[in-house]
Amino acid sequence: MRVTFTKGPGIGYEVAVQRETGPALAPRNGPGGHPYLPHDLVHLLVELEAGIELGVFGQLAAGDNGLFWPADPAERARAGRQRRAGKRHLPPRAEADMVRSEELARIAVPVWEVRRGKAPGLPGYVSPRDVTPLVERIVDRLDEHADRWHALPVDGSLTVDWKVPSRNRR
Repeated sequence: MRVTFTKGPGIGYEVAVQRETGPALAPRNGPGGHPYLPHDLVHLLVELEAGIELGVFGQLAAGDNGLFWPADPAERARAGRQRRAGKRHLPPRAEADMVRSEELARIAVPVWEVRRGKAPGLPGYVSPRDVTPLVERIVDRLDEHADRWHALPVDGSLTVDWKVPSRNRR
C-alpha cells in the first residue's frame, strides 16, 4: 500500500491511499495539527516502527475503509449501509492496535518537539519513563520525515509505503 500526503495551505493536507485489498478509496482531508508532522503521517510512522498491524493504516491495508470513503459511488453507498449497520470485519485486536497507535503518537510528538527545540519540555502527561527505546526509534522516524514535509510547497507530496503482513489481508 502506498500513502501519499499532499500539503495544503497552513497545516492542512490531503491523504490518498493506493491499496491492493478493498475498493479504491477517495482522498480525504487530514485533520492538520502540526507544521512539521501531520497527524496521519505520525500514525503511519508510529505503526510502521512499532509493528502495529491493525492500527489506522493496517486496517486500510486489510481492506477496511476506516475514515475513508470508496471512490466509486456504488461502493460508497454500500460502505455507508455497512457503517450504519455496524458491520466491520476486523479481528478483536484491531481496537487494541488503534489504542496503541494513539498512545504512542501522543507520546512521540512532544518528545520529538523537545528534541528539536520546538518545545521547552514534555507536557505533564508524558513522563521520562514513557520515553522507551521504541519511542526513541519512533522519534527518529519522525525526524526523518519532518523536515521533508515542512520544506514542501503547497500541493507538494510525500509518499510512504506501508507493508502489511499477508495474514492480515482479506
